[in-house]
Amino acid sequence: MSLSDRTDVVPVTEPPGPRRGTRPSVPLGAFGPVDEEIKRRDLRKMKMVATGFLLGATVLFLVMRYLEQIQGQAWAGYVRAAAEAGMVGALADWFAVTALFRHPLGIPIPHTAIIPRKKDTIGDSLGDFVGENFLSEDVVRDKLRRVEVSSRVGAWIGQEANADRITAELATAARGVVTVLRDDDVQEIIEQILVRKILEKEVGPPLGKILEGILADGAHRRLVDLVCDRAYDWVTDNQEMVLRVVHERAPMWTPRFVDDMVADKLFNEVRSYAWAVKTDPEHPLRHAVDRFLSEFAGDLQMDPATIARAEQVKQQVIEHPEVQKFIGQAWGVVKGMILDAAADPSSALRLRVRDGLMSFGARLTHDAELRGKLDGWLADAAGYVVRHYRHEITTLITDTVAKWDAAETSRKIELQVGRDLQFIRINGTVVGALAGLVIYTVSELLF
Repeated sequence: MSLSDRTDVVPVTEPPGPRRGTRPSVPLGAFGPVDEEIKRRDLRKMKMVATGFLLGATVLFLVMRYLEQIQGQAWAGYVRAAAEAGMVGALADWFAVTALFRHPLGIPIPHTAIIPRKKDTIGDSLGDFVGENFLSEDVVRDKLRRVEVSSRVGAWIGQEANADRITAELATAARGVVTVLRDDDVQEIIEQILVRKILEKEVGPPLGKILEGILADGAHRRLVDLVCDRAYDWVTDNQEMVLRVVHERAPMWTPRFVDDMVADKLFNEVRSYAWAVKTDPEHPLRHAVDRFLSEFAGDLQMDPATIARAEQVKQQVIEHPEVQKFIGQAWGVVKGMILDAAADPSSALRLRVRDGLMSFGARLTHDAELRGKLDGWLADAAGYVVRHYRHEITTLITDTVAKWDAAETSRKIELQVGRDLQFIRINGTVVGALAGLVIYTVSELLF
């Protein structure tokens, strides 16, 4: 067998995937079949070059040995010593390089085939190294501080093109989520959770609190004004109805003209009163309405009878057929709105999201305090992760390496670094030759 290392290369025509009875191999590095073939060819070429140096040193040794012993050429001894030492250096380095990946010449010499034999140990050591040197909390915090993530993110999303890109991605994600969700499941959530929560919680006290706040702000006055305006307009427009009611309720013995006079008088009084209520903000009726609403707000919060009545009204409203129909169709309406807004780049929703992103990016760019807060939160989050889950992260490395096939792992690593390792063999030949020449020369000069 030649002293050159066997490549043990899997033919390119071999179909991908694991062989029967073996564990699937996991490629090292993201390179495809073409790139792998180039690496394999370069490795084979460098092995031939390194082996050529060894063969050249061997041939030179034999020739110089002949000239020294048979021809008596004294100078040949220097070249012979250099070639002999070069052979030794080449063989030693060939053995060292080959021992990393397999047993030299197939002989199970101890402490050879280091990578296949120590694969799991290498994975554990790699995981420990990454955990101690890269997943240290201090290292992660320092790296995040120097990177200035919030500043870079702010500058990036502050640009309209980038904000549009994020908005488009969010729209795609929203469409995907909405499409994947089953309508029946979402509808069931709405009916069983949302409606049930509404039924479980008393509606009276919160409504009373809201009404109390509205009264305190005086926001109800506009509604009262509207009611007074509509009441006055209704009275003005329904004079004939007032006359008809008076005629229907008047005694049979009263003359017609008396009924008309009473009806006109009544109508004018009612209209005058409605006008007074409409135009006078301090009208007693308005104050009476305020007192009623204030008392009603208190009853909604404190009076058990009023609270119970509010619950009955709530139950009646929810059980109303139209309300039930609306609840049943709620998810379909919301889903359609989301899909339409996500699909239309000019929709108000997408434009608002884009503008919001750009505004946030501008704030990050100019607001140092905000950047500091976000960087601090990010550093705290990263510190928490590496502090509590560093072992789980490094276990990903060790478990992955443990699943690799030993022979395939060795072959993949050799494809990555084997070409450069062949220079060790070449350098061993050259350096060994120079060392041998120096040793032989010194020995000749001294002895």
